[in-house]
Amino acid sequence: MSRLSIVSRAWRHPSFLVGALLSLLLAAAALLSLLWTPYPVAEIDIPARLQPPSAVHWLGTDSLGRDIASLLLVGAQNSIVVGLIAVGIGLLIGVALGCIAAVSHAQGRGWIEELIMRASDFTFAFPALLSAIMLTAIYGPGLVMSIVAIGIFNIPVFARITRGAANAVWARDFITAARAAGKGPLAITVDHVLPNIASPLIVQATISFATAILAEAALSYLGLGTQPPQPSWGRMLNEAQTMMFQAPMLAVYPGVAIMLSVLGLNLIGDGLRDLLDPKLARQR
Repeated sequence: MSRLSIVSRAWRHPSFLVGALLSLLLAAAALLSLLWTPYPVAEIDIPARLQPPSAVHWLGTDSLGRDIASLLLVGAQNSIVVGLIAVGIGLLIGVALGCIAAVSHAQGRGWIEELIMRASDFTFAFPALLSAIMLTAIYGPGLVMSIVAIGIFNIPVFARITRGAANAVWARDFITAARAAGKGPLAITVDHVLPNIASPLIVQATISFATAILAEAALSYLGLGTQPPQPSWGRMLNEAQTMMFQAPMLAVYPGVAIMLSVLGLNLIGDGLRDLLDPKLARQR
């Protein structure tokens, strides 16, 4: 499948385009906040608390007089940082373990594959939220602990996908030819296996990115994630729950930001699945 055909079909794929637009807005908000925000995010102005949207404060102010637009912009940074690093941890370690399991299966050493898969099952018993609670009890709450907990949860996800897809590739005739030509397991994995399983890994990475943003918001809401004074969409929701009757929009803004970010990344994942899967591409 040529790169040009994928690009041309991407322009005709509505869900992919909508997801790309929403994700670009998320990235643009984070980049903008690195250069400029309407107000300093740590600036407290009690006399201006709970102000409605206006030309001075575009989205109003919270219970401490902080500018909501500024908090939302900087909060996008946390979401992207957590998503990138947590997915990167899962991708690097999970793909490596999945490839090792596939190689051991191809070489008849199934006990290594079984050991890796059972370790993955054990890790699944500790979701990101539970892992964060355990890490927080030991090391204290913070952004780093959130990233580590979400990253650990992503490892078995990528390991399972890599192992399943790689096993199918190792059974192909061109792999047999490569082995007959004297190529070792590492060379075959790098030259033949990884390029052929890149598509499902890319799709899973976008979906895991969305899940990481949602998990970070949940952890921050519970007080286990990003700590003050660093803004976080999840903690904005936590702070807004006591003001629901006085200023309900305080909960709407971060909630909509989380929803649009997760929706955009999920739509990109669905779109990439359609674009990169040859069978689905022929159906379209």
